[in-house]
Amino acid sequence: MTDTSLFRNFCIIAHIDHGKSTLADRLIQKGRLVEDRNFQNQILDNMDIERERGITIKSQAVTIPYTAADGKTYELNLVDTPGHVDFSYEVSRAIYSCEGALLLVDATQGVQAQTLSNMYMALEHDLEIIPVINKIDMIAADIPMAKAQIDKDLGLDSREALLVSARQGTGIDELFEAIVQKIPPPSGSPESPLTALIFDCHYDPYRGVVVHLRLFDGSVKKGMKIRFMSNGSEYEVETVGVFKLALVETEALKAGSVGYIVAGIKTVSDVRVGDTVTGAAFPCQAPLPGFREVKPVVFSSIYPVDSNDYEELKTSLEKLKLNDASLVYEKDSSAALGFGFRCGFLGLLHLEVIQERLEREFDQSVIFTAPSVKYKIHLRNGEERFVDNPMEYPDEGLIESAEEPYIRAEIITPSSYLGNIMSLCLEKRGVQTNMSYLDEKRVELVYDMPLSEVLFDFYDRLKSTSRGYASFDYDITEYKMTDLAKLDILLNGKQVDALSQLVFKEKAYDRARMVCERLRDEIPRQQFKIPIQGSIGSQIIARETVNPLRKDVLAKCYGGDITRKRKLLEKQKEGKKRMRMVGDVELPQSAFLAVLKTKEE
Repeated sequence: MTDTSLFRNFCIIAHIDHGKSTLADRLIQKGRLVEDRNFQNQILDNMDIERERGITIKSQAVTIPYTAADGKTYELNLVDTPGHVDFSYEVSRAIYSCEGALLLVDATQGVQAQTLSNMYMALEHDLEIIPVINKIDMIAADIPMAKAQIDKDLGLDSREALLVSARQGTGIDELFEAIVQKIPPPSGSPESPLTALIFDCHYDPYRGVVVHLRLFDGSVKKGMKIRFMSNGSEYEVETVGVFKLALVETEALKAGSVGYIVAGIKTVSDVRVGDTVTGAAFPCQAPLPGFREVKPVVFSSIYPVDSNDYEELKTSLEKLKLNDASLVYEKDSSAALGFGFRCGFLGLLHLEVIQERLEREFDQSVIFTAPSVKYKIHLRNGEERFVDNPMEYPDEGLIESAEEPYIRAEIITPSSYLGNIMSLCLEKRGVQTNMSYLDEKRVELVYDMPLSEVLFDFYDRLKSTSRGYASFDYDITEYKMTDLAKLDILLNGKQVDALSQLVFKEKAYDRARMVCERLRDEIPRQQFKIPIQGSIGSQIIARETVNPLRKDVLAKCYGGDITRKRKLLEKQKEGKKRMRMVGDVELPQSAFLAVLKTKEE
């Protein structure tokens, strides 16, 4: 078995689009883990969505053998991390599994918001940080600027920064040597009781759940009884091994190594990221710190476009849950859309990914209702209730007060876009808590703002306002008092429950008007007039009308007394009124999509 001093555990941390997956590709190619003819870009990203969008959603791990200049062969364990703020808990667990980190800075863009937040996370866990300047082959690369920012913003020594082009493979040999020389080997004793951290897992249809582990103490081998410390469940290990792109079985894993175990676990939800695994016979004293339940922050209901597809949607969600333990769902129903599911997501990107996976992998046509956050409602009788679904919102008369979740938003932007971005944050009810110039050209803004304001179009507008140069990172902080209202949409006097939304009272009028206008354009004309109304309680705050189709009943009247014409018009009017009383307006699916999918303009 390999000596622990030859292990190196590291991760790559960076802002989105700074070349993390491309650098991982070069390291894997250099380690000859895959033949050139079988190689493909973003090899660690095995979902189509990840490749198309250029983001890492599911973190991966890989063991790369490397023969260094000193003639020794080292085992380099790369624990890849997701790049988006929605998955920051997974990033923290991956960082905790390592002794060192490659901090990637884009030579064309410099230090961005997530570069900073990920570096602080790495420093909290005492990681050895190696600064790496990537994309040095680009025409727009400004290496002196990147070095100055590493010195000033990150407080690291830019003289130690390695210059790399992950696309062309420049500087990869020097990077390997730096990993071996600068990152310390893992500490830990193979003789101590087993202490291992779960940093990820995935589902294999033939073996059940494959658990990804970093061992800090002890060892694990086939036939050993293990225990998960968060829920006390025990399993017998069937196989152990390491990641070499494929799963490669080994005799055992010992302290300091990164690998996987298979133990006949049937559902991913039994395995929790951040949990501690120990031996059932000789357990460790205490679990590893930092474990917490992953809680959803954004909620939306999913309905099948065709109500007959409900069972198929249920099966699809069950299969998706096997691969994504952070997806939370329960049964839901709507008078307008029939049966569906109320789902909880880690953030908006997570919601979009689930939607795309349902449509692509499971061929489901689905409708998502407007995303919402979890509000805290204080009732007059002293009760406290959490509400994320407008259908469960209590009567106005019973409510004492309401609170909504706030975030601490960090925005780094070129100073030329400062005015526009401050106006956008102000419009989104943001309160500025800090503003500091990082250098002559870049400003860091810190805002307290409601999470619900970020849900709709904040990120898109931030990118368009700053022409793509501003970067955004956030942490959920606390609940604060808000003036909440339930906005109902009435169609021909009947409430359409699937279009109800919980909104900030001052913005209710604008939201109601937008929804009514969209519906007016989408609903086909009937033989009678259709009023579309937005209301808060019994008060109508917005209205649009779909005009009726009219048959020309006077066409057959040639001349004659005016009373004959009036009689025919009155008869038509009565018919229209009666039709409106009994007529039911069918809301086409396109109307739901127009209201819910299109961002606010």
